[in-house]
Amino acid sequence: MDIFNTQAGRTTPIEVTPAPRRRRIIVALTGATGSILGIRTSIALRRFNIEPHLIISRWAEATVKYETDYTIPNIRALADHAYSIHDMSAPIASGSFRVDGTIVVPCSMKTLAAINAGICDDLISRAADVVLKERRKLVLAVRETPLSSIHLQNMLSVTQAGAIIFPPVPAFYIKPSCIDDLVDHSIGRILDLFDLNTGDFER
Repeated sequence: MDIFNTQAGRTTPIEVTPAPRRRRIIVALTGATGSILGIRTSIALRRFNIEPHLIISRWAEATVKYETDYTIPNIRALADHAYSIHDMSAPIASGSFRVDGTIVVPCSMKTLAAINAGICDDLISRAADVVLKERRKLVLAVRETPLSSIHLQNMLSVTQAGAIIFPPVPAFYIKPSCIDDLVDHSIGRILDLFDLNTGDFER
């Protein structure tokens, strides 16, 4: 941005550096099992100066209620901005809205398939499509087992398009004493991909 100095009868540009914006990361929860991973990712982001943008699918809401004691309003309160999955006019649906990446955690096979096929029929698949086309970081914490050839082909295809497949696989070498240890490790490794060190697990 330039402004002009008109002193001494001359007009000369003065360089003005805009204030740096906060980093923005989209967190999307789908209906796959492991909703605690998405919730705890949102909590972890609050420890950094990150501007979280949150999307929770309808089936994610059902899974949250089944698997955790968290309420949907409490989860939405973790983010600076929370959107309906049907809100295709949300800022994050546009490539001109600058974000530093998207984490789909947990990521269902349905969502993986939609992202791979470029079917932008909800805000999660659209937000993922946007970060891919804008060459930004997309992390998919896929949750399914066993995997069919369709699942594997979809994973390979989105990887070739620039996404990172991150299955939250238990790391037994950390000698976990509880599920929280495994959750902390997975979230820490996911956020490592964004150069964010939670410090919540031993390396």
